Amino acid sequence: AGVLGANDGIVSTAAVVVGVAAATTETGTIAMAGIAAAVGGAVSMALGEYVSVSSPTDSERSIIVDTMRALKTNPESGVEALAAAYQERGISPEVSRLVAQELSARDPLDAHLRARHNIDATDVASPWHAAVASFLAFAAGAILPLVAVLLPSPLLRVPITFAMTLVGLAVTGAVAAGIGGGSRLRAAVRMVVGGALALAATFLIGLLVGSTGGV
Repeated sequence: AGVLGANDGIVSTAAVVVGVAAATTETGTIAMAGIAAAVGGAVSMALGEYVSVSSPTDSERSIIVDTMRALKTNPESGVEALAAAYQERGISPEVSRLVAQELSARDPLDAHLRARHNIDATDVASPWHAAVASFLAFAAGAILPLVAVLLPSPLLRVPITFAMTLVGLAVTGAVAAGIGGGSRLRAAVRMVVGGALALAATFLIGLLVGSTGGV
């Protein structure tokens, strides 16, 4: 998720600064547009991640509370429910009940959550952690195109930003594929092609706006 967040930061910020740089050579304008894109994108990414993680997290916490309440109210019923869960997986009734009894004697809540709901009570995702991680990942990725477009001379801004952005996308694509066990080359090519199309589109729009006196 961190790698993909950085990838989003690279391509979206680069698209903005390349488009603005195609329309104007004013460094201040390009810098403001890039910073606004980086901050706005990072906040948007964090908010989206918070919302997406909150829903399943709230559901898991509700299941944990309901399970705790049910086990306190009727522990024997909990053993039967746990045994039934193992029987549904093809284990014989005798063995299922024995396993349910032994697991319930040790930690009934953990046994029920894992067997019946596939939940680890010690590993419930935090929406705030996800939001902060997404914000930082996006912001880190956005640094690359910002540096690339602001440091060179106006004549070299766009080509250097293009080159640095595509290299960054190739790296993040390959890393993400490596983590997921996919083809690094295929992922890198896919990211480079997609990024090149995005940059080309905003560059052409910037040229059009600049040529018509919109900036």
